[in-house]
Amino acid sequence: MPVLVLPDGRVIDESFDIMRWALRQNDPQDWLLNSDADLQWDMQGLIQENDFVFKQHLDRYKYFERHPEHTQVYYRDQCMVSLAKLETRLAKYDGYLVLPRMTLADMAIVPFVRQFAHVDRDWFYSSEYPHLQAWVSGFCDSDLFRKVMPKFAPWDEADDPIIF
Repeated sequence: MPVLVLPDGRVIDESFDIMRWALRQNDPQDWLLNSDADLQWDMQGLIQENDFVFKQHLDRYKYFERHPEHTQVYYRDQCMVSLAKLETRLAKYDGYLVLPRMTLADMAIVPFVRQFAHVDRDWFYSSEYPHLQAWVSGFCDSDLFRKVMPKFAPWDEADDPIIF
């Protein structure tokens, strides 16, 4: 889990809050959509649905054995309600969620769709969601992803903290 300690000692311990803080410092591609309140509202709605609906179903899909009330397929189907909406938006906006270019919504949501895809990669990449598949693959193959997601050995409590 990333944690950002600011020079004044304040701690930001949520990934999304760290992303917004960083973009407020420097947002050369306008991922925050500062010039359009309507697009900001749309983007925030997508992120909220991801954080409060999709992620709940994703956790149950990934760890279905901890939630025996339903099958893994049931939880996958619940995830697909949100993902079908994303598929439609990706088709509409040329492979992105809010505009035909990258925004904070894409960067905030695609890691969770990547987690979903990795639960059953064969199923995901054979499903009828070509825009989601291309979006996740493009993200994972990007230079940006390689820069922000370097591989590390598993951390142990006896290890020194990793500071970026």
